[in-house]
Amino acid sequence: MPRLLRPKVPVVQGGMQHVGYAEMASAVSNAGGLGIITALIWPEPEGLRQEIRKCRKMTSRPFGVNITLLPALVPPNYDAYAQVVIDEGIKIVETAGNSPGPVISKLKKAGCIVLHKCTTIRHAQSAIKLGVDFLSIDGFECAGHVGESDITNFILLSKARQTLKVPFIASGGFADGQGLAAALALGACGINMGTRFLCTVESPIHQKIKEQIVRADETDTALVLRRWRNTTRLYKNKVTEQALKVEQESKTGDFSEIAPFVSGKRGREVFLNGDPEHGVWTAGQVIGLIHDIPTCDVLIKRIEKEAEETLRERLALFVPTPKL
Repeated sequence: MPRLLRPKVPVVQGGMQHVGYAEMASAVSNAGGLGIITALIWPEPEGLRQEIRKCRKMTSRPFGVNITLLPALVPPNYDAYAQVVIDEGIKIVETAGNSPGPVISKLKKAGCIVLHKCTTIRHAQSAIKLGVDFLSIDGFECAGHVGESDITNFILLSKARQTLKVPFIASGGFADGQGLAAALALGACGINMGTRFLCTVESPIHQKIKEQIVRADETDTALVLRRWRNTTRLYKNKVTEQALKVEQESKTGDFSEIAPFVSGKRGREVFLNGDPEHGVWTAGQVIGLIHDIPTCDVLIKRIEKEAEETLRERLALFVPTPKL
């Protein structure tokens, strides 16, 4: 694992839209993990610049920036966001999404360590050819964009261990130290958590949404937009169910029919007004494993302790065969 991408505890906070602010990233980094600012929270690159500078005042530890490239009618100026990252001296960048080649090339030329998120081994191998240093292997359990292959982490991580020549972390389905221990056993160097960090004291979302996460079960998510090959895992609420109905019953397959139900604007308002039924919002199946709202410091220390205890206890189950 590259030295710069080696937090005290091998836990990375994934990039999350409307969540990855300086307060979130600095809290994770200060607790011993690796915090990530989400670039596209700001409609203009200059907003990202100011947030990076703010985060530097809140932590002396390394943190990174996420740049996600997704389909859009009017794509953001990804090159400009990457230039801000370079100008501000950020050395760790999490990339994700479609056709990341030009952005990855630009970041690599500037000496950045690039951590790329993939949902299949094929995509991971393509990213390696682009020169990424590190991979985040995302299982089907994850929140948000799950890909189109429906491969869970148990298989995906083992396949990554067997076939990939660069280090990787595991993403999707992780909330505790037992999960970290399992990921390490399967070949990962650490874990990436999104939904679990969503439900912490420092998370910049409404308290009622955090409480809803605590109450939720692992069955309380749904997959939408599969018809348009942009499958996304969301919290299962009334709006999500309405979106699914449109997706299943539309005669035309015109995206405009479902667009009002999957509005990012309404999703952002959920995190501000605390009404979990107001709009769609992303959550992973790990939502069923979250039972409290700790600080990032308490959470990461607990994960570290649980992982150490789990690995020690499981190792003790193997008794060497006496040599004759």
